Amino acid sequence: MTMIELYTDGASSGNPGPGGYGTILRTIYTGSNPDYHGKLIEKEFLGGYRRTTNNRMELMAVIIGLEALKNTKQQVTIYSDSKYVIDAIDKRWVYGWMQKGFAGKKNKDLWLRLMQSYKLHDVKLVWVKGHNGHPLNERCDQLAVAASKAKDSWQIDSVFEMEEQKGTN
Repeated sequence: MTMIELYTDGASSGNPGPGGYGTILRTIYTGSNPDYHGKLIEKEFLGGYRRTTNNRMELMAVIIGLEALKNTKQQVTIYSDSKYVIDAIDKRWVYGWMQKGFAGKKNKDLWLRLMQSYKLHDVKLVWVKGHNGHPLNERCDQLAVAASKAKDSWQIDSVFEMEEQKGTN
């Protein structure tokens, strides 16, 4: 048996502007095998984009964490300081957006990707106040900000940039 925790954060310098995400995946083994009980494995993920938004990076942080899980039907607790992400799922707004084809809503591509991974697991969402001294949230923020500044490794958020050029984002 395992406990899985995801800590996530997104950042952008300007909105839109360069951005990044940071994710910490923690797996804590709680089974009866004494060789593994209490063992903690922690992995960090980060990525930066040359032009994006804070909300897109908040979504990417969660997506990357969920997509890193090797098995389905995991019990996962996601900690995020993004009311946008937490409320959209907890208050079921995203399901209405999906039914309406995301008419008038932004980030359809990332919401669909997130919900594809989300439905594979038993997920609990927990909002944490950002920049409030929570060590793992602060670490995710550091990862996201560092990725947003790492010009030599920026990725291209092609969907965002294409929609921005069309004036639809």
